[in-house]
Amino acid sequence: MQTKTLTLEEIEDISFRALVAAGTSPENARPLAVATAATEADGVASHGMAYIPIYCEHVQCGKVDGQAHPDLQESAPGVLTVDAATGFAHSAIDIGFESLVPMARSQGIAALAIRNSYNCGVLGYHTARLARDGLLAIGFTNAPASIAPSGGAKPVVGTNPISIAASGEDGEPAILIDQSASTIAKSEVMKHAREGKPIPEGWALDADGRPTTDPEVGLKGSMAPSGGYKGVGAAVLVELMAAAMTGATLGIDASPFAGTAGGPPKTGQFFLAIDPAVTSGGGYAANVARLVGAFQEQDGARLPGDGRKAHRLRARTEGVAVNVATLEKIEAIIAG
Repeated sequence: MQTKTLTLEEIEDISFRALVAAGTSPENARPLAVATAATEADGVASHGMAYIPIYCEHVQCGKVDGQAHPDLQESAPGVLTVDAATGFAHSAIDIGFESLVPMARSQGIAALAIRNSYNCGVLGYHTARLARDGLLAIGFTNAPASIAPSGGAKPVVGTNPISIAASGEDGEPAILIDQSASTIAKSEVMKHAREGKPIPEGWALDADGRPTTDPEVGLKGSMAPSGGYKGVGAAVLVELMAAAMTGATLGIDASPFAGTAGGPPKTGQFFLAIDPAVTSGGGYAANVARLVGAFQEQDGARLPGDGRKAHRLRARTEGVAVNVATLEKIEAIIAG
């Protein structure tokens, strides 16, 4: 695979220009471009620039409204709701976070429910933002069905990530958990399919529920749940929080995040922001430091979020190697 090294500023700029060229408003394109650069910096290439052509295609075919205006409401004390209006999730999350952070600080805890939304990219990117504001954040986002229930073969729930980000004393998340209910993110299987590469056994199942190493077969079957029935349980938890609790579309009824089939997926996100100073009696910082230290004192032990943090620090000075084929697709969109 041929690559070209770009700075984070260049990644943001080219992503922004492609989204605008495809019909996205500058107000909606900017948060998505910023997130794309941050995702590439964290080393999660499957959710970074590789998605820009898909986002642009979805604006052009009407799967997402690039000109949408998210509607924010305070539905009860401590509860915010945003109707994403079938636009990009990032814009809806941005407008929600503007009120969520001060609300959590003033009340100790606050919730944000988003409906009629879309793929929010890397969920941990969003919870990490809340952690940088000194909060403990829990996030949920549902996705089109791709995981079959235990004992079944037909997908009912999505890969449905959950993320927890704990604020640290240096302004960065001390701990960042971001994991899907599947063994691997579906985008990784899609990436292998695009590149014509087999997938490891245990990533996906065929239409009859049997393990497969063919990514195309896996995409027509189902993703393998992480930890068997426990992964299915985690996916159901997220479906309750991100769809049932927000009024969004269930994964079983949502159109795919890939391709042009179907209209807007109208999936959802749910965030809880908690001020640890209010709940911990002053013991939060010491306990988190003790927990982190217990990992770090062991040679070779990794704390959730360590890998992304290392990538992020390196990317700030060295840039990111991006796929030239992907870059050419994006440049073609800009050129029209």
